Amino acid sequence: MMKKTINLLGVAILGGMLTLGGYKLFLETPQVVIERTIAPSSQIVKSNFSSTNLSATYAPSNFSEAAEKTIHAVVHVKNTAIKTQSDPWAELFYGRGSGVRKYEQVGTGSGVVISEDGYIVTNNHVIDGASELEVTLNNQKKFKATLVGTDPENDIALLKIEATIKLPYITFSNSDALKIGEWVLAVGNPYNLTSTVTAGIVSAKGRDLKGNGPVTDSFIQTDAAVNPGNSGGALVNTRGELVGINTAISSKTGSFVGYSFAVPSNIAKKITEDLMEFGSVQQSVLGINVDLSYAEEGVKIGGLPETSSAKKSGLKAGDIIKKVNNVKIAKFSDLAGQLKAKRPGEYVEVTINRNGLLLNKKVKLSKKDTHRSETYNLDLKDLTKKEMKNLGISHGVKIVRDNSQRSADSSIKGFIITKINNKKVVNASQVAAFLDAQKRYSVTIEMLDLNKEPVKFYLR
Repeated sequence: MMKKTINLLGVAILGGMLTLGGYKLFLETPQVVIERTIAPSSQIVKSNFSSTNLSATYAPSNFSEAAEKTIHAVVHVKNTAIKTQSDPWAELFYGRGSGVRKYEQVGTGSGVVISEDGYIVTNNHVIDGASELEVTLNNQKKFKATLVGTDPENDIALLKIEATIKLPYITFSNSDALKIGEWVLAVGNPYNLTSTVTAGIVSAKGRDLKGNGPVTDSFIQTDAAVNPGNSGGALVNTRGELVGINTAISSKTGSFVGYSFAVPSNIAKKITEDLMEFGSVQQSVLGINVDLSYAEEGVKIGGLPETSSAKKSGLKAGDIIKKVNNVKIAKFSDLAGQLKAKRPGEYVEVTINRNGLLLNKKVKLSKKDTHRSETYNLDLKDLTKKEMKNLGISHGVKIVRDNSQRSADSSIKGFIITKINNKKVVNASQVAAFLDAQKRYSVTIEMLDLNKEPVKFYLR
């Protein structure tokens, strides 16, 4: 019985195999299977890509070399300001002067050593209003710092410390060569945490935070984490070279939420050299009026003053600026960034589109001599030494155009600003930046009128 069962089982298996083989041979149609790669929605997949992968080829395996080169050249900056607080109730009950209290206000930020003899670049807003400045190196040594000069318009300040040793410093790199997608490091002292390094990529260049128009913003935008205290710190490439000065973040909370902004190194370098040599920034202009209605790529020339060097070089109204020194100009902030990195008297090669034809023109840059307060619609100009001598003053700024809605009788065109909120004014650039920073708060301006008589003007 057992033997019969085994025989039946063997026959059944053999028959099944013959049937399947015959089907495969004579009946089944051959099929081509195409393998597709579909990205899973929420699946973590291990990667075994070879080193020929582009990201593996170009992305550094770590940033330790760049960090080691830079952390010792980024310093902590302490700003101590003396503030005055008034208590009107105390003055009412105890007499005049009884309610006045002076106190110290301390602010902190970062700075970058740019020379072995102690020059340090930082943000203007880090040191603004300081009565005393202290710099702490990465080795915890402290130094009193002196202010060499400031440029509020670009938010750059230059400090100097006197050290007995040669200091580690960071060299400037060409920020024009920086590419979108390139790795960068932000080095600074956020929340008083010294020597903090974060990494990210360049998200955009020539970024202006006010919209495309006649503005001066031309920031490098990155996603490297920057927080309060990082201001004035270094943005460096993977070789440890300075490509920017960290300046601002885009945030509703005051802390990092995704993007940060830095002044390009080419602009910062030019500003610091100006402050060392002249004590103030020498700003250059191309000598054109911009057509703000133009919304395509490039900057369209709306008009040119008769005395403009751009006009003498062959530029015309209607020309569209496409490049400056072979650097692409997509919007006004790109052009502004190029001009801010140049000095008056330098020549630039401007590539223009004129009726579909690309032309190159060599243009000599002029010195910017007027500065506008957008908040109060005033055009301001530095006084010459001769004008100050004739007026019998050692400082002041002239109002060359009053664009406000005031009547002709109340216009302040031609007046000389000598003080704002009881502080002496030095140059037109600083006055324009200060006025625009007030955001329509009450401002008291002391001036000389057209008859050289002192007057006070209250702007609100």
